[in-house]
Amino acid sequence: MGPTMGADRLDGGWWPQSRDLAVELADLVDHFPPECGRVVRALFSPPDWDPAPRRVPVASGCVKVGSFPRDDTHVIVLKTSDRTVLHVLVVPPAFSADQGAEALLAAATPGNTHAAGDLLSVVSEHPDVDPSDHWEDDGGHWWGDGRPAPSFRAGIAAADG
Repeated sequence: MGPTMGADRLDGGWWPQSRDLAVELADLVDHFPPECGRVVRALFSPPDWDPAPRRVPVASGCVKVGSFPRDDTHVIVLKTSDRTVLHVLVVPPAFSADQGAEALLAAATPGNTHAAGDLLSVVSEHPDVDPSDHWEDDGGHWWGDGRPAPSFRAGIAAADG
């Protein structure tokens, strides 16, 4: 997760291994950073997942699960016990290791303003590259002349999936 949860368009990223929300969400919740609070509710995008239950058993009890009334593909909204709302990028399980790492890095970078789908489109247009080569700290960028630098530049480590 980024250092200022709730301040950016995306608060971090998550790279599940499958489309089974019950299994993947339980793993995420059970390994969620304690300093971020305890996850009590999750809203998901139906296109990202196989059918899901309304409650997911986790180590600390159950998490209420619901779907978005509109499509917000590649995002899961997590609500914590302290009422924090986190918008987390869902990286498709089929992404390569380099694509996944780049997507996680971009989602966790402070100041990100790109929608999840747009961010994943950029990552998938440049397959199998080292994300450290893309997000420089010296003000440079890899986007080429005439294209604006993205707002999701390197600077922090992404959340583990």
